[in-house]
Amino acid sequence: MSVTTVHAYAAPAPKAPLEHTTVPRRPLGEHDVLIEIAYAGICHSDIHQVREEWGEGSFPMVPGHEIAGVVTATGPGVTRYATGDRVGVGCFVDSCRECADCRAGEEQYCTGGGAVMTYNGTGRDGEPTYGGYSTHIVVDENYVLRIPDGLALDVAAPLLCAGITLYSPLARGQAGPGKRVAIVGMGGLGHMGVQLAHAMGAEVTVLSRTLGKREEGLRLGADAFHATADPATFERLAGRFDLIVNTVSANLDLDAYLGLLGTGGTLVNVGAPENPMPVSAFSLIGGRRSLAGSMIGGIPETQEMLDFCARHGIGARIETITADRINEAYDRVVAGDVRYRFVVEAGSFAG
Repeated sequence: MSVTTVHAYAAPAPKAPLEHTTVPRRPLGEHDVLIEIAYAGICHSDIHQVREEWGEGSFPMVPGHEIAGVVTATGPGVTRYATGDRVGVGCFVDSCRECADCRAGEEQYCTGGGAVMTYNGTGRDGEPTYGGYSTHIVVDENYVLRIPDGLALDVAAPLLCAGITLYSPLARGQAGPGKRVAIVGMGGLGHMGVQLAHAMGAEVTVLSRTLGKREEGLRLGADAFHATADPATFERLAGRFDLIVNTVSANLDLDAYLGLLGTGGTLVNVGAPENPMPVSAFSLIGGRRSLAGSMIGGIPETQEMLDFCARHGIGARIETITADRINEAYDRVVAGDVRYRFVVEAGSFAG
């Protein structure tokens, strides 16, 4: 494959609606694979970056880092994949490969210049990266994931961000039998956390603003569901949990949530609110509690997550759309009007 252009949907400028376009894809290098994208998930971070809510972006911007598809060509040195393999691509497509984090399989924390983001980034060749809202993508085989046969490509796509974002803190927090886990928020991230924590064997509680999603939460594996809008919730559940994973990107009263942890418990933030959230030192030292953060996972852990999901029949709950509905979908995501992840049929990017 020589340098070519592929169909895509891009935001031509900050806050602009996405529209059909074409973008270049590099020729296949020694260790590159060409992926024909089947589905691309819509992540809230796509919206944040298109609207420059997380800082200045690079435009035109082709979002999309929840990518599932099929290998259609390989470079001469590729050993991990062959034509026809079912594969995925997550939030990054390269890293320095030499720092301690990269050598440990924690490429997302690369300290040798940072991971190369799947979109809104700059590749090691100096060219801008364009994401999964397109028909094809070229990625080094070392940053590609294998999607097990037990996972349909459409429900697998959101696992490449939403799935690993929840799997990593749950696995590292040793969620399992005897552990009491709370998931804050029941959206695109939270609904994955409920399924994963349940499959790991933990006792799972959902903490959501209202009880509106209670029945769905219980169907997905939650043992209990509580409304945080009710102040009595924080009294009833004080000191109950070993691990809390906060998925929401709104500012919360962290002291109140830390009070739900038992001695030695941990509150992990995976949501990214726009403004800082204050916390009292006494909320931490009084119960030897920890406040932590987590960001996706490296390539080995992401593959581990995909294999785990295949074994346990876990996939995202999705609403499939065509590319001409992306702008509508963005507004619905912001309004919380999706259960629980939009996935775009990549064939529709061709217009």
